[in-house]
Amino acid sequence: MLIRQLALECGFELAGVASAAPLPEAAYYHQWVHAGYAGEMRYLTDHRAAVRDDPRNLLPTARSVICVGKLYNGPEPYSTRLDSNDLAWISRYAWGDDYHDVMRGGLERLAGKLREHASEPFAYKICVDTAPLLERAYARMAGLGWIGKNTCLINQRMGSWFFLGELITSLDLEPDTPPPDSCGTCTRCIDACPTAAIIPSDSAGGPEWTIDSRRCIAYFTIELRGPIPADSRGRVGHHVFGCDICQDVCPWNARAPVTGDLAFAPAHFAPDLARLAQISEAEFREIFRTSPVKRARYSGFLRNVAVAMGNQGSERFRQPLEQMAQSPDPLVAEHARWALAQLESK
Repeated sequence: MLIRQLALECGFELAGVASAAPLPEAAYYHQWVHAGYAGEMRYLTDHRAAVRDDPRNLLPTARSVICVGKLYNGPEPYSTRLDSNDLAWISRYAWGDDYHDVMRGGLERLAGKLREHASEPFAYKICVDTAPLLERAYARMAGLGWIGKNTCLINQRMGSWFFLGELITSLDLEPDTPPPDSCGTCTRCIDACPTAAIIPSDSAGGPEWTIDSRRCIAYFTIELRGPIPADSRGRVGHHVFGCDICQDVCPWNARAPVTGDLAFAPAHFAPDLARLAQISEAEFREIFRTSPVKRARYSGFLRNVAVAMGNQGSERFRQPLEQMAQSPDPLVAEHARWALAQLESK
């Protein structure tokens, strides 16, 4: 109860404790990697993959993992309800400031508050998704929610619009209990995925469903550095950074609360596609300076914009696409030519 209260004071809506011990999910993770589902995300498959097996690889004295969740949902419509051929979709989590900075700041404050209440000195390490830790698995063990068929952590009261973070600590804290899986027979996320990225898992004794990143729109538009597979471009829709569809259709998000944190106020909600096509690299760096969108890099972002314009099929996009087709960047030019061909076909 004290951990949850202190976490709430630090801006986290969810908090709980898991033991800093290896979990069965580590074996499932290695099976997922071996199946090739990580695609080109080498930070998931290189030497750091083994580090994920045990939190004590990150903090040798670890005894507990304090898991927190921070709500980022806003009142704006879901991507599945946005009815416009002119607008791009940027994933909801990337509308405001970079969550890594926000989460790290809150976890530092939480560590400070724990020092005020702890009866002994303790060591700690902060993790915010860039660290090699199976954070959803530990968040489930800490009682924050269950892992849905779309592989997102879902909280029964608040849905899945949460950033996760962890404070690995040498404190010996009473662990919480994981909640039951409450997805039931629902398959809305599976049915709604345009690229069929949510697939049956072949992990013996593991989760029933998993994500093949090589089919995922978020992977195409954020992580993939080369061309988007030609046979998948038409299903990317108007997405230029990330995808929210599997969360948008989840019944547990139908009444998800809205954050009051101004850090996540939507500076980048559904921008105009034609405007995005015309920004310079310097403008891209400035516009998205404090946003996760910068991870796509300028070249990848313009690639995504070209594909989105081709999918929307508006003649309004012909002129900017013709300009992009002359780009010295072969990645941008090739996708712009593909998009122009889509306009012709429509």
